[in-house]
Amino acid sequence: MTTPATNQATFSFELFPPKTNDGMDKLKATVEQLSAVGPLYFSCTYGAGGSTRERTFETVSWLRSQGIETAPHLACIGSDKAEIRDIVGHYIEQGITRVVALRGDLPSGMGRAGLGTFRYANELVGFLREEFGDRFHIEVAAYPEFHPQAASAPADLKHFKRKVDAGANAAITQYFYNAEAYFRFVDDCTDAGIDLPIVPGIMPITNYTQLARFSDACGAEIPRWIRRRLEGFGDDRDAIRAFGHEVVLDLCNNLLEGGAPGLHFYTMNQPAPTLGLWEALGLSTAD
Repeated sequence: MTTPATNQATFSFELFPPKTNDGMDKLKATVEQLSAVGPLYFSCTYGAGGSTRERTFETVSWLRSQGIETAPHLACIGSDKAEIRDIVGHYIEQGITRVVALRGDLPSGMGRAGLGTFRYANELVGFLREEFGDRFHIEVAAYPEFHPQAASAPADLKHFKRKVDAGANAAITQYFYNAEAYFRFVDDCTDAGIDLPIVPGIMPITNYTQLARFSDACGAEIPRWIRRRLEGFGDDRDAIRAFGHEVVLDLCNNLLEGGAPGLHFYTMNQPAPTLGLWEALGLSTAD
């Protein structure tokens, strides 16, 4: 069970754009705490059909004004080439050199006629390479437990390979809690001739109801033993967080010891759970 070789493990944090000015103030405080430990970059999500476009731009602009390396999500579904050029041009002006290229989710109520020019993320990756060459380091999504809309794991692997062949530099996985699923996926990629860093996505466990809802929607599996333990804690938030911390810490240790090229933390705009894992893992901090 090996991963593509890298010189040094990398660590990054995901944020989502807040919907209110008060949320933006809280996000700034969160970033101040998280940036102190020196992650490689922050990624910033982008809603279905660009539903959070202006807030994403605002968040990315603020991050860049602070001198923070930023990787905006770029979702192509519902967009045409002119819109993508416009968005990317905006990011070029801000000195952004890294993007996370995604298909994105179809907004509710939008029929197939509203899908836009792009149907799949590999088409977006190919377009970015055609239009902008090697200007960007392009991250794409990977699914160790395979995409919920994929017909099968082999079919999903073929879709992933298309993104890689189109010009992706690296991949970030959907979150998971079974390290073996990740290592099996990496082995399958190696067998398929896919050679790029595949960084595990890490979701801290702090709220079981929220986690179960997210997981049911995105197809991420919560192992039965973890579900049972979390259900047993009821409304005891402290117990859920303590147990969740140990589960995710063990997962992170197993991944890094097994050769994962780094970790990408889905912070949910909450600094404490991620920083708790960071400290327990003994990761280096910025000077």
